[in-house]
Amino acid sequence: MLDFAHLNRYRENNRLEAKRAQGGLPHSLWETYSAFANTRGGLILLGVAEAPDHRFYSVPLPDPEALVQEFWRLVADPAVTNVNLLRPSDVNIRESEGNPIVVIHVPRAALRNKPVYIGTDPFTGTYRRSGEGDYRCTPQEVQTMLRARDAARRHLLREKREEPPCVSSP
Repeated sequence: MLDFAHLNRYRENNRLEAKRAQGGLPHSLWETYSAFANTRGGLILLGVAEAPDHRFYSVPLPDPEALVQEFWRLVADPAVTNVNLLRPSDVNIRESEGNPIVVIHVPRAALRNKPVYIGTDPFTGTYRRSGEGDYRCTPQEVQTMLRARDAARRHLLREKREEPPCVSSP
């Protein structure tokens, strides 16, 4: 976990993204959610900005609890993203430099859940993380994820059919 007392030691990378979010949830949040889920997972920090030297610093968030509530509402909306990978413990509010920061831990999606995309079309809403950026996946990358997902789901179905029946003990 991050040391929020020393936020200025951190910079964006392939598993860490800062967003000011002072005007509400930014649309780019969902691109990062998709990118982290489709790559290695990561942390999204709302209420954090980048200085010109790329170091992080906190900014005042007017209502972090409302941001969290809005996030949970939208992440469950299939028009926003196709799958909610998060547990309640993945979203919390921390403090740095006297300011609240909303921390969202996005896990790496299991093959059976990929691609994780925004909107309703995987071919236009699937992202991947590279370095400190979120990039729209090519149709070929999306097809590869869809094939891997279908294979993982078939494998799970085969395993379920092959499970021995439950035997109760006397």
